[in-house]
Amino acid sequence: MQQDRRIPRKHAHCLLLCVMSAFWTAPGVRGSQPEIPLSVVKLWASAFGGEIKSIASKYSGSQLLQKKYKEHEKSVRIEEIDGAKVVKNVAQNMEEIFRKKAEATRRLVEAAEEAHLQHEENPDLQYEYFNAVLINEVDEDGNSVELGGEFLLEPNDHFSNLSVNLSLSVVQVPTNMYNKDPDIVNGVYWSEALNKVFVDNFRRDPTLIWQYFGSAKGFFRQYPGVKWHPDEHGVIAFDCRNRKWYIQAATSPKDVVILVDVSGSMKGLRLTIARQTVASILDTLGDDDFFNIIAYNQEIRYVESCLNGTLVQADSTNKDHFKEHLDKLFAKGIGLLGNALSEAFTILNEINQTGRGSSCSQAIMLITDGATEMYDDVFAKYNWPERKVRIFPYLIGRESAFADNLKWMACANKGYFSQISTLADVQENVMRYLHVMSRPKVIDHEHDTVWTEAYVDSALAQAHKQLGETKGPNPITTVAMPVFSTKNETKNQGILLGVVGTDIPIQELMKTIPKHKLGIHGYAFAITNNGYILTHPDLRPLYQEGQKRKKPSYSSVDLSEVEWEDTEDVLRTAMVNRRTGTFSMEVKRTVDKGKRVLTMHNDYYYTDIKGTPFSVGVALSRGHGKYFFKGNVSLESGLHDLEQPDVALADEWTYCNTDEHHDHRHLTQVQAIKLYMTSRKPHLKCDRELIQQVLFDAVVTAPLEAYWTGLALNKSENSDKGVEIAFLGTRTGLSRTNLFVVPEQLTNQDFLTAEDREGVFNADHFPLWYKRAAEQVPGTFVYSIPFSSAGENKSVVLASTAIQLLDDRKSPIVAAVGIQMKLEFFQRKFWTASRQCNALDGKCTISCDNEDIKCYLIDNNGFILVSEDTSQTNLFFGAVEGAVMNKLLLMGSFKKINLYDYQALCKEYAGSSDSARTLLDPFTTVKWLLTELVIFLLEFNLYSWWNWDSTVKAQRAQRTMMVPCDTEYPAFVSERTIKETTGNIDCNGCIRTFVIQQIPSSNLFMVVVENKCDCGSAPPVTMQPIEIIYNESLKCDRLKFQKDRRRPKSCHPFHPEENAMECGSANSLSFPMVAILFPVLSFLVSR
Repeated sequence: MQQDRRIPRKHAHCLLLCVMSAFWTAPGVRGSQPEIPLSVVKLWASAFGGEIKSIASKYSGSQLLQKKYKEHEKSVRIEEIDGAKVVKNVAQNMEEIFRKKAEATRRLVEAAEEAHLQHEENPDLQYEYFNAVLINEVDEDGNSVELGGEFLLEPNDHFSNLSVNLSLSVVQVPTNMYNKDPDIVNGVYWSEALNKVFVDNFRRDPTLIWQYFGSAKGFFRQYPGVKWHPDEHGVIAFDCRNRKWYIQAATSPKDVVILVDVSGSMKGLRLTIARQTVASILDTLGDDDFFNIIAYNQEIRYVESCLNGTLVQADSTNKDHFKEHLDKLFAKGIGLLGNALSEAFTILNEINQTGRGSSCSQAIMLITDGATEMYDDVFAKYNWPERKVRIFPYLIGRESAFADNLKWMACANKGYFSQISTLADVQENVMRYLHVMSRPKVIDHEHDTVWTEAYVDSALAQAHKQLGETKGPNPITTVAMPVFSTKNETKNQGILLGVVGTDIPIQELMKTIPKHKLGIHGYAFAITNNGYILTHPDLRPLYQEGQKRKKPSYSSVDLSEVEWEDTEDVLRTAMVNRRTGTFSMEVKRTVDKGKRVLTMHNDYYYTDIKGTPFSVGVALSRGHGKYFFKGNVSLESGLHDLEQPDVALADEWTYCNTDEHHDHRHLTQVQAIKLYMTSRKPHLKCDRELIQQVLFDAVVTAPLEAYWTGLALNKSENSDKGVEIAFLGTRTGLSRTNLFVVPEQLTNQDFLTAEDREGVFNADHFPLWYKRAAEQVPGTFVYSIPFSSAGENKSVVLASTAIQLLDDRKSPIVAAVGIQMKLEFFQRKFWTASRQCNALDGKCTISCDNEDIKCYLIDNNGFILVSEDTSQTNLFFGAVEGAVMNKLLLMGSFKKINLYDYQALCKEYAGSSDSARTLLDPFTTVKWLLTELVIFLLEFNLYSWWNWDSTVKAQRAQRTMMVPCDTEYPAFVSERTIKETTGNIDCNGCIRTFVIQQIPSSNLFMVVVENKCDCGSAPPVTMQPIEIIYNESLKCDRLKFQKDRRRPKSCHPFHPEENAMECGSANSLSFPMVAILFPVLSFLVSR
């Protein structure tokens, strides 16, 4: 029986109710008749409701627009959306995008292999190339630096407005490598042949973005050419060989057991290097790999004690979890390697038999400072003669006494031996095992096409100086293929030359989605073979903390963590297994920055994307979301009304694809539509059906322009400028706006701009004001104060209403209209209404001005729009009046809905002992080194020093850090059937009366509360999320639990022609590296 990773849905709230019963009494307590006249409150509510609806209707033009659509009621055709057909078309469109990118990548493979075949290695080759960091750099005399030179760069909006060169590529060499190393110079020389193919690929497919070749030698050739910038420490934290696309293309899926020697001889620097080696190995593992780590001395100890005898998937969450445990490794005792090897072989054998791992390659990584024997008896028992498990020993330290034994183990088991003397050696030596694991694939000459999950390469974005963009870096997926040496003399060595790849922005995939066919709440989504999200409107890869930054684990968010209502994983399992079908369930969708919830019933349709490991689905909400209508107007009138200045089309919707031809890039969507509809052969791909309907909407909504203009010109109207904007949007992404004040006088200038992402049409959602209006009773308005990201009050109220075509639930919502008004103007109308009464003499005995009562205006989710205390505006009512809110919940006027967030970030205290993330404090280390031999000064990687040092300082200054967590939080919704009610609260013997009255034709409620009792001891009702704390047993179960996943089809574990004698040698710092490090270390010692 599988155990769900998520928290159970049933929670006992008995304790809370028992505590609150001390404060509450039933509404009809004897002797406590309501002192607030219900009739008076009803009068106030009616007066305010009538006034505010009159304003909203008048300035929005809602009745006029409803009338205009009604005029076409008999001529339009209503159709039920065929979800299965929609998802099939989306899958085919995405398949076409992926196919084109794969073809471009294949052309790069062919060109690279041919160029290498024709090249003769020359260790003395001198070749000047364009180094990505050095281009356009000059020395003190104004001359170009070596490997720099003048490199023409021009801004290009297709490449995020970066300055690029569309004719040439550039070469990046990792900071810890020598720019003129003969291997690099030779590789750069023959790979120049790719320039022509890069350019040709971009000519054939103008939607391509970055194309590149990552060399096995470490350099990275990127097209188009772009300037790279070091970070504040003067380094570039980018090595193409530890990118997922490289590792995934270079090797087959693998099961790995890492054995770490923690005997007494591993103390000090050796253990530090060992920890870094383990971390580097983990960085080379991807989502299709499985692993575990065992520490051994005279005993065997699993680094994660709850995972004895098994392997876990190498997703980012699991790898980070194990990295945090590395600091708990301590050296003592003696090392009994034989027992550790036996344990590792036993695990791999059991995993292979049960099929719980990768079911492909297997390896044991051995990290030790020596082995006194060869352990041939262990290998004979578990691994010979098939030698299915490769052994990769890493000898830590400079001593070579045991190198022969360890090298023999590698050679006898198709592995590779490496010696790691310094931290600077770790990266290069770890990467070597990948080339051994790739040999069978190379000899088979299988150019498997691989696709990554969605990710943001922040190191690459930093090098391009993209991180400062307001929108943040865009998620991408990469298609990659390996490049092999095809020379006959090296065939059985299986030499991997590198990996070529190209990126596909997720945004490009979103353009294939016909949003107008999915309805207001519908959406499309896609997942990988591991069930991770490729695209989904609820995926949140960025978080705000001063600037937009990448969330930890964002690339391995599982479908079950956003579609969490599917507790049995029916939808996820079907999609992972690439089935075609349907599924239905009731869902809770949060909007308005997670503060509001909409409950609906979704129908899901899904299928696979052929030629990829991905599956795609669409969700349609039942009711109006399942219907679409078609109307017709003349082309001439449609284009005329579409080109009006108050009209805008959804920025991220694709009416016409202007990216497929360079000549069309400059066209706006309106210009492209006109060209497509009026030219004989426009060579444009457009959605004719969507265009016809947007032309229809342009004609029907056109009278609103004259109507709004008339209101604006009438000086007697809106004299106090309370209403600032009128706006509308239609089901085709068309919007119109009209300003009643000059732009500089707008109270909220972000509204309807790109800054207000929830308020405009996007690739994955309709505007918030449109979505909320669609769930209101037809003819009523929904009012709200916008929530801002920074938490400041926007000081405006939005009002919107939906326009239906027909008077039944199957009627499509054709449009929504609304207004933005000043908050002060709105509140003034409320206070004016609350001073009215039925007294003949006009003297009211009660009003909201009285000190005996408090008056509030709240919305259907419990947020305050009006309060005597203006600081309470937009706060949740339960936080201000906890006792009243709890009573409303008990009476059923409001209901609480529990929600779950499996992508949350929680603050965690980062004390000075948190050394798991900092391997070394450099200056403390220098003091220690001064007591050692000078040669050990060379045993540190300065690049890592500076990075770790800055990390330590940042953590000490900040003292808290954001870590992934799961949270539970409430949302509240009013009960529509309850229009008015009264209640009493017993506050320590003092009876406090309140009245709640719905405001007609709105989502608002007036709440009037007596002010004579102190109910401050009643706990507030808050919306604060609560972190779900898992006990140790449940944590362990979550680590062990494996959801369904589909293994990649390709597997190349070994090959009979493989030359296993290429199995490694000892390595130390090269002379150029020593020459670079020694002066810097001398400087540090002198400090």
